[in-house]
Amino acid sequence: MTSNQSIQSEEVPGSVMEQRKRKRMLSNRDSARRSRMKKQQHLDDLINQVSHLKNENVQILMQVDLIKQQYLIMDSENSVLRTEIMDLTERLTSLNSVLHFVEEFSGMAIDIPKIPDPLLKPWQHPCSTLPPITASSTMFQY
Repeated sequence: MTSNQSIQSEEVPGSVMEQRKRKRMLSNRDSARRSRMKKQQHLDDLINQVSHLKNENVQILMQVDLIKQQYLIMDSENSVLRTEIMDLTERLTSLNSVLHFVEEFSGMAIDIPKIPDPLLKPWQHPCSTLPPITASSTMFQY
């Protein structure tokens, strides 16, 4: 073997090692680039999700505020109606006492209806005595 051949044989393995090293370095760079891109995409997705959830939260808070306002209005109306019921019940009680007096004084039998306690036994709606409507699973099949 000549010295020239010996140098070439030494260079070839060294150059193969250099090529492998360069190839591995490029592969690592590419892998790191893909990893950074994937991480950035995940971060972007999370930022979008946070934005979406914040918007959804604002909408829910607006709905809650609206429902609170509606509740306060209904509660106020309900208080007015309860007061009216109490007033009307007192009037009916007064009228019933007059009817009892007339019944006793005249000796005639008068049909005097009983007045329910509106807070303990609310008046029944005429349809409340109907049996409940039942549903079967076949009603909802398409």
